[in-house]
Amino acid sequence: MNTARVLDHIKTRFPDAVLDSGELSGDLQVSVSPDSFRQLMRFLHDDPQLGYGFLTDIIGIDHIPKTPRFVLVYILFALDGFRRLIVRLGANEDRPVPSVTGIWKSADWLEREVYDLLGIRFSGHPDLRRILTWENFDGHPLRKDFPLRGKDFDKPFDPETVVIE
Repeated sequence: MNTARVLDHIKTRFPDAVLDSGELSGDLQVSVSPDSFRQLMRFLHDDPQLGYGFLTDIIGIDHIPKTPRFVLVYILFALDGFRRLIVRLGANEDRPVPSVTGIWKSADWLEREVYDLLGIRFSGHPDLRRILTWENFDGHPLRKDFPLRGKDFDKPFDPETVVIE
């Protein structure tokens, strides 16, 4: 199934979910609404015509000062036809993103990594705790407002030390 047919198939089932779409290096990219995100992801996995059975990665991007502040990029792969789909979702600190661990088991550690490094919470995650930094680490190192210089990392995070270059 080519990218145009995949997009049409998604839009037929979820007409209001796709906010934007495009193609990059032959891969379909869709930006989706947070309201239908979980249902759409379940559809992408379960639909026999699509069959995105493998979640390759979840990437978090900090777009401060834009709103929404964060963008989550889910890279899905369908083994039949070797098709890749990139799903983008806007996220903010005040609204947790629905976890997809019930759809793809690989999301468990990927969501924990995004939580640890960017502070994005995932509702329904079975074990959302830090994975790369220690338990009492203060802050999230991949946020653009995280200090590049200043206080030692073993001391509490102080936003007054932030240097944005």
